[in-house]
Amino acid sequence: MIAGPDWVAVLDGATAAAGVDSGCRHDVAWYVARLGAGLARGLATEPDADLRRILAAAIGEATAAHDGACDLRNADSPSSTVAMVRRRAEMLDYLVLCDSPIVLCGVDGVVTVIDDDRLDHLPGGRPYSLELVRSLRNRPGGFWVAGARPEAAGEAVHGSVEAAGLSGVLLLTDGVTRLVEWYGHTWERLVATAAEAGPGELIAQVREAELRHGTPPGSKAHDDATAAWAWW
Repeated sequence: MIAGPDWVAVLDGATAAAGVDSGCRHDVAWYVARLGAGLARGLATEPDADLRRILAAAIGEATAAHDGACDLRNADSPSSTVAMVRRRAEMLDYLVLCDSPIVLCGVDGVVTVIDDDRLDHLPGGRPYSLELVRSLRNRPGGFWVAGARPEAAGEAVHGSVEAAGLSGVLLLTDGVTRLVEWYGHTWERLVATAAEAGPGELIAQVREAELRHGTPPGSKAHDDATAAWAWW
């Protein structure tokens, strides 16, 4: 997670499966750190720029940092999801790329989930084979992530809403959305927990649920879990 006075971004790096050659001498943490630095720079210095433009520039910077030492044509090279929001005058801009959603909470209590669910709709249904995911990553008809192709930014879910209509914004990685997808929570409950007890409580609840009920089939025992609660 990275944040500034009027913006917040959550990133979730994708680690290649065991035994898979990523074609890159760098690990996912290296990539996420450089992508995050590019996003922070763009959000801080271009307060009115389209979020897709900022993301595309950050992907380009991270790609250039490989300095030609890696095979970035490899579909398994390091990548990351992106969720970010920015307060701009009377508006709140948002962007989601891949499965790290944003939850907007209205002052009237109505919750709106901004998600990019293309990864959930690949051909054949889950569980997906490694070959299928590889063939459809950053491809039309598949799904998009921040990796080595700046044009992926143009595929992000994005928009703007009036900030006055919001009481808060929750940004999550899929390690936290397990609470809704597998453990019976609602989006409203997640927002209420973040607002009342802080996002750290969501992490505690997902870890408790994983220990008590087990983890989703074919998933990590404890996936990376990040949550950010913001309001202006």
